[in-house]
Amino acid sequence: MTSRKAVLITGASSGFGEITARLLAERGFLVYAGVRRAEDGDRVAATIGERCVPVIIDVTDAQSIAAAALRLREAGGIYGLVNNAGIALPGPMEYFPLDELRRQFEVNVFGAVAVTQAMLPLLRASLGRIVNVGSITGRSAIPMMGAYCSSKSALNAITNVARMELESFGIAVSYIEPGSFRTPIWNRSEAASEEMMGKFPPQALDQYSGLISGTRAFAKEQARSSGDPIAVAEAIAAALTASRPKARYTVGKDTRMLILLNFLPLSMRDRLLASMMAKMAKTSA
Repeated sequence: MTSRKAVLITGASSGFGEITARLLAERGFLVYAGVRRAEDGDRVAATIGERCVPVIIDVTDAQSIAAAALRLREAGGIYGLVNNAGIALPGPMEYFPLDELRRQFEVNVFGAVAVTQAMLPLLRASLGRIVNVGSITGRSAIPMMGAYCSSKSALNAITNVARMELESFGIAVSYIEPGSFRTPIWNRSEAASEEMMGKFPPQALDQYSGLISGTRAFAKEQARSSGDPIAVAEAIAAALTASRPKARYTVGKDTRMLILLNFLPLSMRDRLLASMMAKMAKTSA
């Protein structure tokens, strides 16, 4: 197996990562499914088949990343890197614990950079591709999701810089910008919300009760009406295989509305978004 058909996907134990791993394996790629736990790797590999090889990699652990890079180098290298691992931590910025904000960035931003740095020698050798999975919220901020939105905004900027810096080495860099899709992140986000609420002082829950309710209702609505995540996997596959990959792939039926909101005066945009979330909170009450 040559490196030209080998791809590493971080966060491949569920959601976009697992779905993309299955799609690429079906299309003849050797997929290195990056997971943090061996049992997740075994499950994903058993589901997808022999073209899926689990690789233990924690994007927040330098030793784990170095070990994964060494393993892939010894196996013949890779052609593609999909930085997909990510978490979503909700809460009001006024009371957001700084260690939790750092954790949000450690996974979504610093983790992607650390893995990219470790894999770049392999990608330079194969004239490969890098695909960073972001979010439409990176350019359309949502109340109570400041940590997540800002991390995706940072990833967007880093992707743009990497694309320009690596072009002369023959390495293409693309950014995937999904809207809302049916993945476990919405269930995990709700669980994270419950966990995070316990870290805020009582006055935070009182002062921001309306926004908290609105955000939860918004997340539930997104989970109910969101699209099939295979569309995101298809966009990732396109970024890896197109002769001239796009710099950005915006995917999802709700992305157009969120982008259009950004063209409004900020005061009007804020009022419309707040009104929408308030209506959802009343409906779900």
